[in-house]
Amino acid sequence: MTDLDALKEEVFRANTELVRLGLVTGTWGNASAVDRSRGLVVIKPSGVDYASMAPGDMAVVDLDGREIGTGLRPSSDTPTHLELYRAFDGIGGVVHTHSPHATMFAQASREIPCLGTTHADHFKGPVPVTRFLSEAEVRGEYERETGRLIVERFRGLDPLATPGVLVAGHAPFAWGAHAAAAVENSLVLERVAQLALGTLGLDAGIGALPEYIQEKHYRRKHGPDAYYGQGKIPPS
Repeated sequence: MTDLDALKEEVFRANTELVRLGLVTGTWGNASAVDRSRGLVVIKPSGVDYASMAPGDMAVVDLDGREIGTGLRPSSDTPTHLELYRAFDGIGGVVHTHSPHATMFAQASREIPCLGTTHADHFKGPVPVTRFLSEAEVRGEYERETGRLIVERFRGLDPLATPGVLVAGHAPFAWGAHAAAAVENSLVLERVAQLALGTLGLDAGIGALPEYIQEKHYRRKHGPDAYYGQGKIPPS
């Protein structure tokens, strides 16, 4: 198996995992991964049902969007993925879904506040929401402008610390070090959206989790002081 074949297999598995986890309905979603050494991106083919896909069906493009090989046509969201790969150096996989609860927040043009430690364990601060695309942006290169919109929203933010975003009126995108990590972050984003929606239903005026608790939970799992799991001994 070549490196490209292995990447196709990785992306195929990521896409089928989105179905298994209940994060996509029909063909509403896609996952991709990048081989930065070769400048290639593998992504789900456009409009193909997940049940009928095979690893060899995965589409391949370069970072300028040129199709490589004779495979199926890439997802219509490919330009969005490419903008993220070009702007966020540390990511290796991108996932787009229309998972219900995260999409509700996106449609409301509302960020997901950090209300509890489940959120803080995975996302540093709220999950941000973009502005709406302008009419000119929608009439232009819509999918590419969507990627640029996400990059714009992350000015001053660390995309590795907050590996997901809500596109206003649309749906979520998530990313990670590789395709499987992007799928995991997409699942976490959906679950914290579900928890936030339920919490706000119980108390619409609730404030964010205190900053010092957010910081503690995030740093337990991320960064040089992380000790969650088997890698480090917790401080005494």
